[in-house]
Amino acid sequence: MKLTLHIWRQSSPGKKGAFETYTVNANEHMSFLEMLDVLNQDLIDQKKDPVAFEHDCREGICGSCSMVVNGRPHGPLDGTTVCQVHMRHFKESEQLWIEPFRANSFPVIKDLVVDRSGFDRIIQAGGYISVNTGQAVDGNSIPIEKDQSAEAFDAAACIGCGACVAACPNGSAMLFTAAKVSHLALMPQGEVENNRRVQSMVAQMDKEGFGRCSNTYACEAECPKEISVLHIARLNRLYMKSGLGSKI
Repeated sequence: MKLTLHIWRQSSPGKKGAFETYTVNANEHMSFLEMLDVLNQDLIDQKKDPVAFEHDCREGICGSCSMVVNGRPHGPLDGTTVCQVHMRHFKESEQLWIEPFRANSFPVIKDLVVDRSGFDRIIQAGGYISVNTGQAVDGNSIPIEKDQSAEAFDAAACIGCGACVAACPNGSAMLFTAAKVSHLALMPQGEVENNRRVQSMVAQMDKEGFGRCSNTYACEAECPKEISVLHIARLNRLYMKSGLGSKI
């Protein structure tokens, strides 16, 4: 199939960018990133600068393939990263607009690559479980209610791709932060440091310049792991509680 691609090109941070138009011949069985690989090989053969984009696992696990396709983070499919989108989901001669995640806290590095290190600093602010428990105990020795562990696992499924930020009108990182808080807060091992953790992570989120929650649920709709906004409600409750009984 022949496609027309309008791709955001930006040489470096702070430089003015613009959409450039290309045509590419793709096989319907290709993944979206394989299609971009074909385009880049064509550009290299023409002695032109290939399109910069991030990728690692190409299995929907790492979250590094973040980009916006036709106005939707990670493309047209629900609950799917863009690396798992295949060209059979597009039509012959279709025009695709491909751009990086748009958020002040995700500055563009080059083309479709953005700096998402703010997420790393939020996680670092949360720290580790630092309670001295002696030697590691067997995981099955601490009884945990099944629904509670399942909910913690669902929160831990967040891959930190940033689609929630790109989808939010305010560029909020509330869903990401809430997922990282929830998956520890729901476990007895992490409960001890809930107050300090939630205060530190929210403070770092604000420091990074992420916006406030817009309550449009766009984050949940575009999340490739379908993380629920109910975790944001938990984050708000924990934050209010921590403000009453703890200081950083």
